[in-house]
Amino acid sequence: MWKKPAVDVLRGASEAQSRGIAAPGVAVAIGNFDGVHRGHQALVRTVVERAPALGVRPAILTFDPHPARLLSPDHAPPLLLAPARKLELLALAGIEIAVLEPFTHALAALSPDAFASDILAGALGARLVCVGWDFTFGKKRAGTPDHLRELGERLGFAVEVVGAVKVAGAVCSSTRIRALIAEGRVEDAAVLLGRPFEIEGAVVRGAGRGRTIGVPTANLTPEAEVLPRTGVYGATVLLEGGRHARAVVNVGTAPTFTGAGHPVTVEAHLLDFPPPGASGDLYGQRARLELRFRLREERRFPSVDALVAQIRDDLAVGAARLGALEEP
Repeated sequence: MWKKPAVDVLRGASEAQSRGIAAPGVAVAIGNFDGVHRGHQALVRTVVERAPALGVRPAILTFDPHPARLLSPDHAPPLLLAPARKLELLALAGIEIAVLEPFTHALAALSPDAFASDILAGALGARLVCVGWDFTFGKKRAGTPDHLRELGERLGFAVEVVGAVKVAGAVCSSTRIRALIAEGRVEDAAVLLGRPFEIEGAVVRGAGRGRTIGVPTANLTPEAEVLPRTGVYGATVLLEGGRHARAVVNVGTAPTFTGAGHPVTVEAHLLDFPPPGASGDLYGQRARLELRFRLREERRFPSVDALVAQIRDDLAVGAARLGALEEP
């Protein structure tokens, strides 16, 4: 697998306390950080930039599972990122400590004052706490940023509130990004994410139809819970060993071959295959597909020959557009 940056992962306030994190303490950003989008990046950037002057390490405090999965499971959002990838992106942004607080009914019942005194000041020794403008905490989400400031003055930590981050007039939020991806608008989602929307997973054996029609594909088992609207996409691919390739990706049910109710699959035809330094066998390896644009919708074709003709056109258009993206 490609080399990943290291982050010190602690399983909640109890492990932080046993590890003595409170001395000298942390500068900590609080949130769910699903997507690690530009709004999240603003929180992270604040603690990373402020931590050295305070003589502490930059940290994040997040919750596992997502609070909605405990409090409102029928309305819990699907996750944009697998947990490991989220931690990797946070580490790349400069976070050194990740506190994964188990979200339980007991934690949900904790008052805002107890949360601040027991976890932030007590277990973490927070010197700076950074939250978003819409942050709420404690029992019945009664705690607000203003309340947190008051608690910080009493408990000895500063509080910085980051306002809504807008890009091209749109507020960066995980909810908005999910909606864009569901519509297949991966280019717009990338603007809010600050990077392309990605699908990561292991390469597995599929039905083998691509090979029989002369367009072999790498089939992925996605690790995150969000997939884009079915269709054909242009993508760049990161393979093990840091190798890159271009690809045309089909996200869908292969309706020309399958009936209704067939599960959605992710199949990538690598335009540069095998990429330099790679063998022709990718089974069992991991790949990360960065979806750059949507080419067309998925549809059923009247014959395999008609499908193959369309695929050849997709490959030519996709290669040209991906090549244009790579030009200075």
